[in-house]
Parts: sequence; structure tokens; C-alpha cells
Amino acid sequence: MSDAKRITWGAPRHPTDTDRAALREDLLTRARAVRADGWADHRTEWSPGQIAVVAYVLGDTAVLTELDETEGTVLTRYAADLFGFTKSRKDIEAGLPATQAWFTTIRTALDS
Repeated sequence: MSDAKRITWGAPRHPTDTDRAALREDLLTRARAVRADGWADHRTEWSPGQIAVVAYVLGDTAVLTELDETEGTVLTRYAADLFGFTKSRKDIEAGLPATQAWFTTIRTALDS
């Protein structure tokens, strides 16, 4: 038997409603900034993942295409941020209905 130590990844993260509210506010702030100022300044400040999720919220398919992203890649990746590993896997297997519903609330808030 090997004396090597097992890798311990720690307890899985379970995002809370407070975590999701913070993600919501951050995403709304970013989307509003792009609506007000355009992409130019923000493209150099934000990571490609942040740009992709804002582009998805705004329906900017040109930016998503440029980043080689699709609705599916954005939603799949963001599901884990919203629900944690186990719940996001279940949402992905079901076709991402909970993640899509969450983004619908973002778009509704953005348009109101």
C-alpha cells in the first residue's frame, strides 16, 4: 500500500440565496454598464467568462460568437455558480430549467 496522502478537495460549495443575490446584482451592474457605455472599456477589464455571461444576458450573439461561446456553454458553466456541483449537475441533466429561469429574472429586471 502506498504512503501517498489522499487528495482532499474539501467540502463542496453550496451557494446560498445571498450568494445568488450578489451574482444577480453584479450581473445587472455589468449589463447596465455595457448598455450605457458599450463594450469598449469593459472588454479589457473583465474576464472572457464575465464578458460571455453579460453578452448572453444582453442577447449579443456577435460577442458570444467572437468568444466561441453559445447559450449552452454559458448556462452550463454558470449553473455551478448558482447551485453548486450536485444541484447544477441535476439542472444540466434536466436541460438547465432552473438556470434559464434565473437568467429570465435577470433580463426582466434589466428591462424594467
